Amino acid sequence: MNMLRVENISFAYDIQPVLKNVSFTIKKGQHIALIGASGCGKSTLLKIIYGLLQVQNGELFWGDKKLLGPLFNLVPGEDQMKYLSQGFELQSFRTVSENIGQYLSRFEPELKLGRVNELLEIVEMKNFADTKVENLSGGQKQRVALAKALAKRPELLLLDEPFGNIDNFRRSSLRRNLYRYLKRNKITSITATHDKTDILSFTDETIVIHHGEILTQKNTIDLYQDPKTYYVASLFGEVSEISLSSFTNSTSKETILVYPHEIKVDPNSNKKARIKGAYFTGSSYLIEAVFDQAIIFFTHDQLLKAPQTVGIRITDQVLKNRKKTLSISNQTT
Repeated sequence: MNMLRVENISFAYDIQPVLKNVSFTIKKGQHIALIGASGCGKSTLLKIIYGLLQVQNGELFWGDKKLLGPLFNLVPGEDQMKYLSQGFELQSFRTVSENIGQYLSRFEPELKLGRVNELLEIVEMKNFADTKVENLSGGQKQRVALAKALAKRPELLLLDEPFGNIDNFRRSSLRRNLYRYLKRNKITSITATHDKTDILSFTDETIVIHHGEILTQKNTIDLYQDPKTYYVASLFGEVSEISLSSFTNSTSKETILVYPHEIKVDPNSNKKARIKGAYFTGSSYLIEAVFDQAIIFFTHDQLLKAPQTVGIRITDQVLKNRKKTLSISNQTT
């Protein structure tokens, strides 16, 4: 069953269009990533869904209910949803526990306390339960705001860069805690993010926005493994655009998109790349090189120094998949 339907919505600040004829559907319990370059309209779209901005054209539905927007609601925002913005919206003079439990019933204190403690565990803030928010770091405030958004078990959770201020060492466990909780409670989510880890590990589908328009809505893994454009691939990290004829017998002038891990150093290859730079990533090096008069990127387990020249190859499986994609694309155009 489609829980959220967005039908041909458009929005502009003054006369500057931000979203243009946006349409998509989301099913109950799905976790969706919303990605695109800065300024493409991700945050605006979340605010429209939640009911903070009024669309000029189009309609939105939550199940069978039409979402009317702030012009028709005394208090902006939809009861069955929660929107976690980048502004946190916490009361600084109150404690962490008081903020999380702000909208929970006071008539059942034991249930309220249990619920607050459960959420403190999820966001790993149990040791700060009695600390005033004004004494927290930005990352800690973000975690409290997330717990507060979850407090009344929304049907739809809208997240705008939810882990942006959180330290790397804590970000991974917090992601796992959050999405495990959402799945267990069948809470639908839309996450606007620039972090590919948010996208790849935890979302079922990804919606790509470019200049206010939706390019695609697709299974996240399929989208990553088979990006149709350089723009889409680049949202997941570095990518190289390489002529198909460079690594096959094809005479086509078409190009394929290749991620760094899909290019291998091969001393026996007659395809040579000149090293331009190397960047240590922890488990390997990201190598920047020149091939066919263009910049490419690949990973290698050892440091390679400029202007060293090395043989490279693209794995057979990648070439097979990309060629198949191009073939299908040509048949449909």
